[in-house]
Amino acid sequence: MTPAMKDPDKPVGVGFIGAGDVSILHAKAIERCPGARLVGLWNRTTERAEQRAEEFGCRRFETPEALVADEEVDAVFVLTNLESHLDYTRMALEAKKPVLVEKPVAASVDEVAEMQRLAEAAGVACMPGHNYIYEESLRRSSELIAEGELGRLVSVYVMYNIHHPEEIANRYPGVVRQILTHHSYILMFLAGRVRRVSAMKATLHYEEYTEEDIAMAVLELDNGALAHFCASFAADDHAADPWTVVVKAIGTAGSTRYSYRDWVEVKPGIAHSQTYTAYQASITNEVRHFIDVCVNEGGVPLSTLDDAMHAQRLIEAIETAIAEGRTVDL
Repeated sequence: MTPAMKDPDKPVGVGFIGAGDVSILHAKAIERCPGARLVGLWNRTTERAEQRAEEFGCRRFETPEALVADEEVDAVFVLTNLESHLDYTRMALEAKKPVLVEKPVAASVDEVAEMQRLAEAAGVACMPGHNYIYEESLRRSSELIAEGELGRLVSVYVMYNIHHPEEIANRYPGVVRQILTHHSYILMFLAGRVRRVSAMKATLHYEEYTEEDIAMAVLELDNGALAHFCASFAADDHAADPWTVVVKAIGTAGSTRYSYRDWVEVKPGIAHSQTYTAYQASITNEVRHFIDVCVNEGGVPLSTLDDAMHAQRLIEAIETAIAEGRTVDL
């Protein structure tokens, strides 16, 4: 679908493939996006699909094939488990429907490359779900760094410390893939590509879940600056000015900070003990960009599939660094 084929006065019809927790965030984002409406969804389990369709006030499709073929569905959000992203993205792109695919985008660099090939062949957008960079404060930080307003970049810190109960962590592939993927594309957006990395991980408090609940990495960027990643499901940070989710860039002439703690609602979130308002905002901004810029205007995302491939290379390098106990060059 190209912008010329889209009626500018008609909201973009969206279909969800997958109705897990993240679909709640995307449904709220669409409610707040005047240019979009949720047509319907499909989910692997019928009970969950019926529940979400009732909650969202949309149709339930019997199969993903029926969803992507429906004339009311102009664009598809792939919100399923990581291992199935390529299959459903291929299905939507072959139907020439623009796709927003949640992160982690794919299980390997080759899978991301295949998505890119399919999108180019179809002539429609395929946007990785790199939601954090659509936050205004991170976009401003990126501009300040790019324009040299912070002087020579010295260091970047991307920190995540939110306790996750074991039953919630069981839904995810460990913090390296689930959380450090966020860190990777944030770092690239702010400071460019990574030259080399070393890392460690541990499992500290889960009884049955065998994946790591904490991981840290030290990275050297192409521009010579250093970065530090932390991703933890093991414990909350209860100290003053806690590092719940923090992104900080320090240069010789200035610095920037983004923090979840600037917006907190005292009520349970989907997977968190509190509601961090910035998380929903980042999804909402991402969806607006996809609908308004990528679908309606034929524009490009702030983070492309090329960026998703480099982020995946970085994740795989972190995994190698952990497994082999060495610094890995990218």
